[in-house]
Amino acid sequence: MTWEIPLAVVVGVVMTLNLGLHLARSLANAVAGNGWRFTPADELFTALPGLLAGDASAGLTHLLHPAGPLALHAWMSVVELLAVIVLGLAVKYGLDRWGPGRIQGMASKTEAEQLLSVARLRKVAPVVRPDLYGATRGGGRR
Repeated sequence: MTWEIPLAVVVGVVMTLNLGLHLARSLANAVAGNGWRFTPADELFTALPGLLAGDASAGLTHLLHPAGPLALHAWMSVVELLAVIVLGLAVKYGLDRWGPGRIQGMASKTEAEQLLSVARLRKVAPVVRPDLYGATRGGGRR
């Protein structure tokens, strides 16, 4: 395996958690009455220390009444918990689809019923066991 896929996964997880923090801050500020304000792209990483310290105005300009630290941390907890759940489901889906424990070549229930049903076994019995169920071409049993 090459290094690109694990690196892409790590970058995706870091960006998901980072954007989750900024989404939580935007929600906290919106609930506090500041309207919807999302962090500018150039402040996505530089505003993180302020956010983690409880400053809801870190990376934003002209914010009159930022949300309090308690509200900010509550929103961060909820949003990050949801992000971790979504990431966990994505990991489970990925491992089920491409992981080492994936099911390979498994027939669906209807395909198995079509191929292995009693009716099919009775239908092909002369081919499978011609000595018991089939008639010879001459019409008699051997």
